[in-house]
Amino acid sequence: MITAVPAAGWSGAMLGLAGSIVLAVLGLYAQRRPDAVRRRQLQAAVWCMLGGAALAMTALEVALLTDNFAVSYVAETHSRATPLFFTITSAWAALEGSMVLWVLVLAGFTAVVMRQVPGTADRLGTGALGVLGLVAAFFFGMVVLAANPFEILANPPADGPGANPILRDHLMVAFHPPMLYLGYVGFTVPFAFAMSALLLREGGVEWLRRTRRANLVAWSFLTGGLVLGAWWSYEVLGWGGYWAWDPVENAALIPWLVATAFIHSAVVQVRRGMLQAWNFVLALATFSLTILGTFLTRSSVVVSVHSFSQSAVGPALLTFFVLVVLAGFTLIVLRAERVASLSRPESLASREGVFLVNNLLLSLFAFVVLLGTTYPIFVEALTGQQVSVGRPFFDRMAVPLSFALLLAMGVGPVTPYRRANAAVLWARMRIPLLVASAAAAAVVSAGVLSPGVVAVVGIAAGVAASTVRQLLVTAPVRTPAGVWRLLRGHRGYWGGQLAHLGVALTAVVIAVSGALAERATVTLELGESTDFAGYSVTFERTEEHQQPDRLVTDAHIVLRSGSEVVWVAEPGLNSFPGQTQAVGNPSVWSTPGQDVYVALAALDPERVTINLFRYPLMMWLWVAGALVAAGGFWALGTPRRRLEAAPPREEPLVEVGSGG
Repeated sequence: MITAVPAAGWSGAMLGLAGSIVLAVLGLYAQRRPDAVRRRQLQAAVWCMLGGAALAMTALEVALLTDNFAVSYVAETHSRATPLFFTITSAWAALEGSMVLWVLVLAGFTAVVMRQVPGTADRLGTGALGVLGLVAAFFFGMVVLAANPFEILANPPADGPGANPILRDHLMVAFHPPMLYLGYVGFTVPFAFAMSALLLREGGVEWLRRTRRANLVAWSFLTGGLVLGAWWSYEVLGWGGYWAWDPVENAALIPWLVATAFIHSAVVQVRRGMLQAWNFVLALATFSLTILGTFLTRSSVVVSVHSFSQSAVGPALLTFFVLVVLAGFTLIVLRAERVASLSRPESLASREGVFLVNNLLLSLFAFVVLLGTTYPIFVEALTGQQVSVGRPFFDRMAVPLSFALLLAMGVGPVTPYRRANAAVLWARMRIPLLVASAAAAAVVSAGVLSPGVVAVVGIAAGVAASTVRQLLVTAPVRTPAGVWRLLRGHRGYWGGQLAHLGVALTAVVIAVSGALAERATVTLELGESTDFAGYSVTFERTEEHQQPDRLVTDAHIVLRSGSEVVWVAEPGLNSFPGQTQAVGNPSVWSTPGQDVYVALAALDPERVTINLFRYPLMMWLWVAGALVAAGGFWALGTPRRRLEAAPPREEPLVEVGSGG
């Protein structure tokens, strides 16, 4: 049993590697000679990939659950005292296990694509399967050669150190990493179809239609992963924030920005036949940036709470990234004449013109974040000097770009195609502008004088008003049933509008919570009180709690409003065996109006130093993120026959990612 489980896991990885190599060869050959390959041969290769990946992940989980410390991965990331929940999630808590999860997700996406390929006469589909096989061969090869979690130790320890304390301290470890992987890996599908179309010397929109769902699935999961990661950081790390422009946070944000541009530009191509070459570039860039992000996460080239230790995986990923970029752009250049768009926007004052501006802004945003993230790496590589690009740079660049994107997001859906008429624009924007002005005036009258907050609230209110107006104008009957029928009948468009509302709400919360936050650091003796944000804050006592895998020491901090106790905060320190430094846990009191956040800076039995934060509206940030992801998932429900249908009133609207 001790050696059978890792042997089964390694055999699964080898089976997946063999299946992916066969799929790559047969898929690309079938694109050139459809009659020389049978569909069942492709299907068998895909099943080998999926079965091998599933066997490898199952073996890894069994090794963890049975405390098999003869397996190298278990000895490095597990301990007998680890609770069952975190034992299961340990399978992706370190480098080698995360690679196994990657190939499992990739094999799953490949199996879904296989189901949509009716036969080898579908040359676009078989070519895409071949490209997916090439990508899978690289990652299965990583599991077998560079990141093998199934190595057997000659002298296994009796126990292990357990996973990184941050990865066994919150239930988000079960959701945040898998959601990010579903997003990252999902973008392989549009990349594969784009490369297949280029190999066939074909432009057109068929590859966009066939990848629309995969693109939306990947984008929605990556959105959810980003939001859950921010929530996890806020709830666990104790620094009082949710986004620090950490290099690996940025590595997930960059492909999200480019993928968002791709979704919008795909609309323009399907609807108006424009931006064809640009869509190939965006599909390649999105996939390439997921590889770059994986490299940043799984190497020690950046200092980050997310980074794993240095290994052969880092150089291999960097090499693969370079090969993908070179091969992809070479194909695009060689097929330039065939993929160039024949039509251009008649005017920037049109919906396709606004979409083009939106694309440029998103791409510029992604480039700025990429530059700020990788600049220190290049400087150190070339000069040996260590430099850092901090939050001030990112904030200074992100704020104006975010304002411009919000404006484009508000104007785009109400702008006609081809050329906008001033009278039509005024008719459609009059009510949203009035609502925006009223909202800005209300914020000022409430005593908020920050120009940024006033502007963001006004623009967001205008975006919301525009969406509501569009809903009422295009509904066949202005009743709940009529509105629901419209929402269900044109899910692509209204999914996009729901995501826009989520983005607008996100901007409001970020602006308000940042500008109107209150912060303080105080030291209190036992029984001493201080005032903060309208509350009396009292240090009452400390307590110790012995848990199976840690010792928890917490402070009881009582908040009173007048004489009434409104909340008892219990920020704590977790001390794990084998870990030299305790891990802090903040305590957060969330209400619809505000969050009060208490984190320990220092703790003694008779004295405590705490960091206090008050953030207005913070709870709504997580709601906003959920709305953005929900918009993507809602758009998935558009039937294929509806992809180019339009609502019955006003002007034809556009379905997200389809152009329908």
